[in-house]
Amino acid sequence: MSDKTYIALPERGLIKISGPDARNYLQGLVSQDIQRVSANTAVYSAFLTAQGKFLFDFFVFELDDALVLDCERERRSDFFKRLSMFKLRSDVQLTDITDDFQVYGMLDTLDFTERGQCTALDGGVLFADPRLLDMGCRAVLPAGDTQTLADLGLSEGDQETYEHRRIELGLADGSRDMIVDRALLLENGFEELDGVSFSKGCFMGQELTARMRYRGLVKKRLLPVKIDGAAPEEGQIFELDGSKAGEMRTHVGNLGLALVRLDKLEDGVSFTCDDATLTPMVPDWVQFQEQKDS
Repeated sequence: MSDKTYIALPERGLIKISGPDARNYLQGLVSQDIQRVSANTAVYSAFLTAQGKFLFDFFVFELDDALVLDCERERRSDFFKRLSMFKLRSDVQLTDITDDFQVYGMLDTLDFTERGQCTALDGGVLFADPRLLDMGCRAVLPAGDTQTLADLGLSEGDQETYEHRRIELGLADGSRDMIVDRALLLENGFEELDGVSFSKGCFMGQELTARMRYRGLVKKRLLPVKIDGAAPEEGQIFELDGSKAGEMRTHVGNLGLALVRLDKLEDGVSFTCDDATLTPMVPDWVQFQEQKDS
């Protein structure tokens, strides 16, 4: 399939945060520096428990002078309620605008040269994926508008190819790959994927996340695996030499994602899981703790 395609992502929801206190309100809650968000810049971020465990991940962009969170559609009501709990006296308004817009993914970079670059587009926005430029772009457009995408020279693509690229690059898809109230940001590449700021100041769950980074406590990483045989079910444990080596996540075709213990990750290693053999691959963007410290 050509990269000059768009793929509708109906599993995405949208929450708008408006009002004079919107940025300061969100700044103290989420992992990324919200002051970076502008008409020209989108970011990737996460909302954690106070203990630093994953609850939600999302993209943040600006639309009509408000902040918009591109999050998991099926979990947006829970996210909305949790955000609402922290409003207190902040002058902010939260609005679910999921039904008003459609989110699209594109594997082409569309002339963007840096991740997170953003531009207005016919009542919506177009931005380079803030995690990796290799993942292309995202567009958020008024519901029913595909002509704008056709005008960019794009034709409709298929979900499986888009999913294959995501898994090949080793990118988690929210709660499908990161277990709620258990997953940790740095095990899922949030530092390299520019999803967490260590200079913005405090945010909910910041203490554990920072301690893992500065003390070198990352012991597992989400990585792509080549699957030879029938793909294991999500959540299935696999072992090496009689001890736990990792846990299976999502897959498409003969590629999958797995949370792999780093003490089991050696050159040429593979793992057996039922009738399948899993061979981990390390994407170029991944940096392990010793590499970051050198």
